[in-house]
Amino acid sequence: MTESTDTSVRTRAARTSGVVRVVGAGLLGSSIGHALGQLGVDVALADASPSQLRLAIDYGAGRAARDDDRPVLIVVAVPPDVIADVVERELRAFPDAVVTDVASVKLEPLHALRARGVDLTHYIGSHPMAGRERGGAIAARADLFVGRPWVVCRDHETPASDLALVEGLALDLGATPLEMTPEEHDRSVALVSHVPQLVASLLAARLVDAPDGSLRLTGQGLRDTTRIAASAPELWVQILGANAEPVVDVLGALADDLRVVSSALRAPDSPGARRAVADTIRRGNEGVERLPGKHGQNRRFETIVVMIDDTPGQLGRLFGELGELEVNVEDLRLEHSPGAQFGLAEISVVPSTVRHAVEGLEARGWKIASTTVD
Repeated sequence: MTESTDTSVRTRAARTSGVVRVVGAGLLGSSIGHALGQLGVDVALADASPSQLRLAIDYGAGRAARDDDRPVLIVVAVPPDVIADVVERELRAFPDAVVTDVASVKLEPLHALRARGVDLTHYIGSHPMAGRERGGAIAARADLFVGRPWVVCRDHETPASDLALVEGLALDLGATPLEMTPEEHDRSVALVSHVPQLVASLLAARLVDAPDGSLRLTGQGLRDTTRIAASAPELWVQILGANAEPVVDVLGALADDLRVVSSALRAPDSPGARRAVADTIRRGNEGVERLPGKHGQNRRFETIVVMIDDTPGQLGRLFGELGELEVNVEDLRLEHSPGAQFGLAEISVVPSTVRHAVEGLEARGWKIASTTVD
């Protein structure tokens, strides 16, 4: 999948031209550099850490910025607690350039810049909804933003040409630009990003003192719900502190829900207890169904669970035979229990192809463990 994505990036004509200055050579900054570099864009990298800068350059994210650079676009990709300082510095140093940042919080830096009296005519806050559990230039990848939303926070003073530059950057990187106010953005990410990080971390923390025997029972569900708990604490302290109020609002509502479920389970035979638990699970079903699917559509897929032998090449053969059946795999999840001689490939497909896929795979000797349709 990555190969085809990278090829598509290389063959597209860039909307972005001239020098693009990227300040901050970590995961996001370096990934932007890799993607633009594949399009032939001149990427000038700057970073407060000389070693981080050299590493990003060695990995091909761009070249070192020079004093005589005249960037048309500047992307600030630094930690949240220094966003306002760096944006102010870049706006003053390059008054003819458009400056954007990719911080995950938009309102606090904007308030700080306005309080300092900075001319924000050529500043547009933005935020790509993309990332990885690992950070740094070594984890960067050109396809990091492909298919991801990229929020652009413009105001009534934003020149149309400046907006076009930032949205063009997002499109060049394969992302989907979405316009929001800073307030809308921060409330939204509190719900879909910041609180999920806390919930995953709190759940994963329960594992620290868990018996080894319990951990040997771990399945894909626990891995799915704790995956992002591997994120860097230092960065998240900054993010959560900068967006505390919306996060607390969501956490308060979540705490209320937890109290209802806890109360019901303390007396599961009491009137209404089972309904309270069932309603909680049902509301979760409804919430999941609202999540955007592939290509940003609110689209629900059906699932086929295929048993695969724990031998080399089996997954490749499964994908190859699904391709022969002209069945597109929308999503994939693998589960393999320690000590088992087989794994389970949970494949998401559009509903209209389920029966055809099942019949075709069974005819080729695959064992279907289950499907979400009868």
